[in-house]
Amino acid sequence: MRWLLSATPTPSPSASLTVQPDSVTPGVVGFLAMLFVTVAVVLLVLDMTRRIRRVRYRGEFAERREAAERDGRA
Repeated sequence: MRWLLSATPTPSPSASLTVQPDSVTPGVVGFLAMLFVTVAVVLLVLDMTRRIRRVRYRGEFAERREAAERDGRA
């Protein structure tokens, strides 16, 4: 068991970092990816708003039609 502990190499020092982490940017690819996600979210929100409005109007129309049928029969 002693030979196992003595055989483990000591880690060598790592290479120094030549690029400053503060100056790294995502670049054009990151910008395009974020632009795509933003446009997709905006389009989804607009579509969902239209669908919710359409469902609401259909519900109101159905209520008015039912009320008119009830008033017409009575």
